[in-house]
Amino acid sequence: MCRLNPRVDFAFKKLFGSEENKDILISFINSVLDEEEQIAEVILKNPYNQQNFKDDKLSILDIKAVDEKGNWYNIEMQITDQEYYDKRALYYWARLYTGQLKSGVNYDKLEKAIVINILNFNCLEEENYHNIYRLLNCESKEELINHQEIHFIELEKYDKDLSEIQTALDRWTEFLKKAHQYDQEQLPAQLAEIKSIEKASKVLNTMYLSEEEREVYEARLKWLRDEEMALKKAEKKGMERGLEKGLEKGKKERNVEIARRLLRLNIEVGKIIEATELDKDKIEEIKKEMED
Repeated sequence: MCRLNPRVDFAFKKLFGSEENKDILISFINSVLDEEEQIAEVILKNPYNQQNFKDDKLSILDIKAVDEKGNWYNIEMQITDQEYYDKRALYYWARLYTGQLKSGVNYDKLEKAIVINILNFNCLEEENYHNIYRLLNCESKEELINHQEIHFIELEKYDKDLSEIQTALDRWTEFLKKAHQYDQEQLPAQLAEIKSIEKASKVLNTMYLSEEEREVYEARLKWLRDEEMALKKAEKKGMERGLEKGLEKGKKERNVEIARRLLRLNIEVGKIIEATELDKDKIEEIKKEMED
């Protein structure tokens, strides 16, 4: 399995946001974009820097980049479930877009801004794991301007088997979600056919972490594991409660049916209560329904 987990935001930033791994970042971005929007080069605006990290361990570990066409990108791995994340995503897009305007620069210089949110939790009420939002006319669906594009990739919704993988994004999402399960020497063929994923796997296995970086990585990894365990525990409790409620409902329905049969046989109400554990009011209610 990969030595580092790419779902940990710190490892994600060091993997995709380092100068020496720009080919990995470009490959991932292209897997998200439409075929006609593919890019060939990016300039990192906030590349991973160990000294900057040392000075601010709590900084937001997003990746800002500009491609050869002038389009701006903000890419972030978010491991913590946050309320109002949709508003946060819009805010980040707005900052990315308006941040292009420097003193004396006109609006005609503004370029497309694309935000890619990779979430380790469910955020949207949509079935697909990848959803794209743009600025459209509500009736005609015509786009006002193609400068707004916000992507959500919800890892928890991705549940494809390797045999079901079709797109490059499927492959990258599979890798991001399960890299910690795969052996570098036995990377599934469906993933290894994309050379940048194969390289990403090798980078995660050989990536050097200083003592400070290791401390932060381990803390974030522990949080990620604790969250997953808490979720599984909550799901288990929910299933147990649902089973209990189902059994209770089934028992009550059976007792109601038994009460009906006993009433037809003119059995005393007291004995019906004893046999079914239903109270007197419920027996009278059933009796009245039968009379109607």
